[in-house]
Amino acid sequence: MTHYGYARVSTKAARGRKAQHVDNQVDRLSGLGIKLEHIHTDDGVSGTKASRPEWDRLLATVKAGDTVTAVSMTRIGRSLQNLLDIMTEFDRRGVNVRFLDQQIDTSTANGRLVFHVMAALTEYEADLTRQRVKEGLEAARERNGGTLPVRGPAFTDQQRQTAETLLRDHCEWSTSRIAQMVGVSRATLYRHVDVEGIRNP
Repeated sequence: MTHYGYARVSTKAARGRKAQHVDNQVDRLSGLGIKLEHIHTDDGVSGTKASRPEWDRLLATVKAGDTVTAVSMTRIGRSLQNLLDIMTEFDRRGVNVRFLDQQIDTSTANGRLVFHVMAALTEYEADLTRQRVKEGLEAARERNGGTLPVRGPAFTDQQRQTAETLLRDHCEWSTSRIAQMVGVSRATLYRHVDVEGIRNP
């Protein structure tokens, strides 16, 4: 049974503060008795990017009975759904997870309860999002005589707001899926919305 730690700072951190920020995370993890050689650190990697080298290395290393600790849930998950996917995979593999700021430890009964509540809330949030998108598109069709333009200047503020919300909250969804949900082509979405800027802040 091995205790691992994970720390990450994003590209948004100012250059002068980046090293200090990750050092603070490492200090808190090592203060729990986690060996430095077992603390994986990704420096200057946005949480929304798919590839995080040290995180990928950690995932390939942990085994049943091990524990992974991070200062905060935000250091691991790209979105709430992504975080729950990771925790579900860890649960399947018998790996415990701890988040210091949120005081969550899945090796305890309370920690497992919090995890299941989070999973239920995430499904509820996804249902609400799908319903809001559906209602927004229906309202837009009514305003446009039963049709929803898919190209050109008819890209509405409501479509833009919906797309930006989906891009921020559902990083695991493809841009093609989001474009389809708001009723535009993928090219139109990129033309009117700063997709890369939102997904890689």
